[in-house]
Amino acid sequence: MMNFSAYRNWQPTPLMKVSLAITIAAPLAIVIQPSIWPWALMTFIADQLVLTFAGLWPRCSWVGSNWTSLPPAAAARGDIAITIDDGPDPEITPAVLDLLDRFGAKATFFCIADKAQRYPDLCRDIVKRGHAVENHSMHHQYHLPFLLLNGWMAELNAAQDTLTEVTGIRPRFFRPPVGLRNPLLDPVLSRLGLQLASWTKRGFDTIEGNPQVVLAKLLKDLKAGDILLLHDSNVARTSNNQPVILEVLPPLLEAIAVANLQPVTLSESLDRCQNP
Repeated sequence: MMNFSAYRNWQPTPLMKVSLAITIAAPLAIVIQPSIWPWALMTFIADQLVLTFAGLWPRCSWVGSNWTSLPPAAAARGDIAITIDDGPDPEITPAVLDLLDRFGAKATFFCIADKAQRYPDLCRDIVKRGHAVENHSMHHQYHLPFLLLNGWMAELNAAQDTLTEVTGIRPRFFRPPVGLRNPLLDPVLSRLGLQLASWTKRGFDTIEGNPQVVLAKLLKDLKAGDILLLHDSNVARTSNNQPVILEVLPPLLEAIAVANLQPVTLSESLDRCQNP
């Protein structure tokens, strides 16, 4: 049974408030004035289409807070965030960590919790080297946008508990697989104390095997405050069978250094903004 009191501190966005009002008002209007049912129905359908679009647009903030870039104070300091999804991967992640070490850069790893269970030492190494492990769901299943409140809560809470047990640090950010969600996610994030994070730029490195193409997408109009998205698992490979991220990271980190930008974790950025 759903315990709605668990979500009493959730603050809905203006769109969510309007949508809730339409959901309540449309059937009442039909009861009071049956002849207006086509208009009430069309209004309800239009509202649901807008909500669906907002959930399927990864960088949208209409249905809840969403970091598409670092906070303004972080950008003013010259901070930038490199985020790496879908790991940990025993073949690729160690090499990624070595490259980050070489450039003195910090990154945020959005880890799949059941993979973290399989490779706990690798997740602990991520944290030991000064990076952050955040929540990328328990199982990385693509039906998540169709979940109801209980489903979202079960999936995210299981991942939270698993990643906390593995690393000793409770995640503060969540990124859904492929960035897809629905309006019911936001109250769950509020309940669990998680911040949704998408990205400013992505290189599509899961499907693009040309490192130069991926790099160009990430470097286009590169600026302080950007959140960059890469993958250390489920990643495309070059013509030499190299994971694309391993070819992209060195020139990307060099360009970031030349631009006098500082790669930080999302958690570091949040802490610095809360405690300037």
